[in-house]
Amino acid sequence: EVQLVESGGGLVQPGGSLTLSCAASGFTFSTSTLTWVRQAPGKGLEWVSNIYSGGGTTTYADSVKGRFTISRDNAKNTLYLQMNSLKPEDTAVYYCNVRLYGINYRGKGTLVTVSS
Repeated sequence: EVQLVESGGGLVQPGGSLTLSCAASGFTFSTSTLTWVRQAPGKGLEWVSNIYSGGGTTTYADSVKGRFTISRDNAKNTLYLQMNSLKPEDTAVYYCNVRLYGINYRGKGTLVTVSS
């Protein structure tokens, strides 16, 4: 059974930093492309970042480029999202996502609130 468990969210002031984690199990983590997506209050899902199986190739949405860094630890089956210079518009529930055999799997998410 595929399981994704996000953690690390919380309340942070504008300009602050947070690191999100996603513990994965039930699939071959090291060979999978992994994704962070987010959903702001009252809005749809927004793609944030991808990291490919080799770990060296990453892509980012323009809205987070230069502020967020995605990484993975294949030995720990864990995905990370380092978020710096946070803005109020980054407020959202953040989910890690993996697509396997045409099916998207997503965790329950972790809430990030950026507010003073």
